[in-house]
Amino acid sequence: MNSCTSSPSLACPPVGRGRSPLKSALAAAALASACAGAHAAPVMYQIDPAHTYPSFEADHMGISVWRGKFNTTRGEVQLDRVSGRGSLEVTVDMASVDFGHDAMNGMARSAELFDAAKYPTAVYKGRLEGFVDGVPTRVAGDLTLHGVTRPVELKINSFKCIPHPMLKRELCGADVLGTLQRDEFGIDAGKPYGFRMDVTLRIQVEAIQAE
Repeated sequence: MNSCTSSPSLACPPVGRGRSPLKSALAAAALASACAGAHAAPVMYQIDPAHTYPSFEADHMGISVWRGKFNTTRGEVQLDRVSGRGSLEVTVDMASVDFGHDAMNGMARSAELFDAAKYPTAVYKGRLEGFVDGVPTRVAGDLTLHGVTRPVELKINSFKCIPHPMLKRELCGADVLGTLQRDEFGIDAGKPYGFRMDVTLRIQVEAIQAE
């Protein structure tokens, strides 16, 4: 029988005897730091163009609202849920504008509106902010449109990540809302006729974890 268990007056040596308390503390701290670093590494996601469609709503002479979307986008998202940080960059093909009306699509691509031949892309670069339980609630960034760069803040109405059932990688999606003044980007067609310049942005986006 072990004498230290049979006699309560005898103190048993701690497990791992031979390592000083200082060395043990340093080893534990190093392990904790390594684990924290591993969990805090940002994860990269590629935007899925088949499930990402920036759409917009714009006034028509104060009597109706015209709606359109862009069919071609690309970009990436970096997300670090532990530290509550992230970033994104999205590029939109302006020639892919789609009102569901061929004549309007042609006008939108022309110099009267987007001038897609001269400015073929719009680019949004932003920071994910306002994290709550690892989920961002807004994006603060800059939009370059029609050759002009201005700040545009977006509100994230919903954000969720799940395991992709087929790709076996994480899939994240969000519903995003924002507004801009189009004349601030040099797109002021219809302004003399009383068209309002405010445009509502409604963006559905999905992104898949990079391999």
